[in-house]
Amino acid sequence: MHRGIPGSYAGSPMPDRPQVSVVMGVYNGPETLGETIASVLRQTWEDFEFLIVDDGSTDPRVAQHLARHAQADARVKILSQRNKGLTQALMAGCEQACGRYIARIDVGDSMEPDRLRAQLRVLDSYPQCHLVSCAVGFNGPQWEPMWVNPGRPCSDRPLTVVSDEPGSGLLADIPHHGSVMFRQSAYRAAGGYRPQFYYGQDWDLWYRLAERGQFFLLPQVLYQARFFPDAISMTSSERQSRIAALSLTAHRLRKAGHSDKPVLEQAAAIRPRKGERIAPPRKAHAKGYYFVGEALRRNGDPRCRLYLKEAIKAAPLSARSWYRLAQSAGLK
Repeated sequence: MHRGIPGSYAGSPMPDRPQVSVVMGVYNGPETLGETIASVLRQTWEDFEFLIVDDGSTDPRVAQHLARHAQADARVKILSQRNKGLTQALMAGCEQACGRYIARIDVGDSMEPDRLRAQLRVLDSYPQCHLVSCAVGFNGPQWEPMWVNPGRPCSDRPLTVVSDEPGSGLLADIPHHGSVMFRQSAYRAAGGYRPQFYYGQDWDLWYRLAERGQFFLLPQVLYQARFFPDAISMTSSERQSRIAALSLTAHRLRKAGHSDKPVLEQAAAIRPRKGERIAPPRKAHAKGYYFVGEALRRNGDPRCRLYLKEAIKAAPLSARSWYRLAQSAGLK
């Protein structure tokens, strides 16, 4: 069971509610769930609640894992809903969040032990800062290192991330949805996640938060993300790109004093086809395996061959997969 929670930095008494609410949506994936949960529970900053929203998982092992963790640690709270997608799972979790700050994490990823403490210090120090992110390490399915997406170079001040130039968008690239922590008050004032954005719900929220306050990007790698060949970022990248463009258009409309309702109607029409979440098309699998394999090949990692061969199995006529596999022959 969880031990007593220490107070703030100076050792003040524990507040009536946690400082941080960690929110995560879950749809199946029991193989990686335990590892992600463990990375949250080992945080050096212990004053948090962990809200996990089961988005209608069909694998019974998910419910078993969640129940076991909730029984072992009082900070873990489980919410369940029928399958509605990540956006509405996050909406449900954030609606129930009690913390002053909301931190995100995605299933399959992990956070470094000091992640919550480091990001909380930033938000405590800068009242006008609404969101803090960090450098992110990106990895393959078995934690094969791929690359690091750096935060902003060392600085002690937050960024104003929305440009005043006509037609411009965010001036900072937020590395990964799961790496952020934001103020609950700013989240609610901005309108929170919006259900129309089934794909790329993060960018729509980032624009609206940035219109009201500042961001801070920590240069330390405090978050480790993983790419899986069948992940939504792989199988639906084209739709996510369309949503990102619509998010920018909505921002420009608001900036010009207009309603963004027409954009919401367009975004709401971008949805998965029936059964797509259960069985991504063969072509999408090939694209995901190729992406991981090529990233590893560029790093000189011979494990790239495993993924390139899977890409070929999924799409035997893919010339680029055969070519990259041949290029990898000399790697040791």
